[in-house]
Amino acid sequence: MRSLVASALPLLLTLLLTGCAEARPPIPTVQNVDLQRFMGRWYVIGILPTRLERGNHNPVETYQLDSKGNVCTWYRYRPDAANAPVKLLQSTGLVVPGTGNAEWKIRFFGLFKAQYKVGWLAEDYSQVMIVRDARDYLWYMARTPSVSESDYQAMLVRAGALGYDASRIERVPQHWPETDVGKDTFQGACK
Repeated sequence: MRSLVASALPLLLTLLLTGCAEARPPIPTVQNVDLQRFMGRWYVIGILPTRLERGNHNPVETYQLDSKGNVCTWYRYRPDAANAPVKLLQSTGLVVPGTGNAEWKIRFFGLFKAQYKVGWLAEDYSQVMIVRDARDYLWYMARTPSVSESDYQAMLVRAGALGYDASRIERVPQHWPETDVGKDTFQGACK
């Protein structure tokens, strides 16, 4: 047993040091986010998707502050087709103190937390790019279901400058108006 540990130790140290050597610097956030202005509806335009988000149509993130200063988040989408039934997921954004409201921890199902950083925000709060230091996911969102091609291309350039492989970012299908928009009316408190 002792010889197994001794022979595995160099391999473990190599893996640990290699992982440290490949670590990228954290992505800077915007200096400050006015949470009141940030609340409301955001259409997902471009994405490096999680497994849950792959293939979704008409995804929309809606944010609302609760009485504790946390951000109630609803993700509304249609899986796989523009005419599929609407699905909703609820999570809670916990603002990280000292970040100018530009970094949150998103809590899913009351158990899991994920990093959420505002990497870029239009001055008029019309478009935003949410990033993670791991550069594994990205969300480019707007207040409208579409943006100009020049805005979309500018986002790809910004993502590349932050260390993302911009060729992997997917444009999200947004087909509006919808006939059953009432299904995305959110009522009740955050969990």
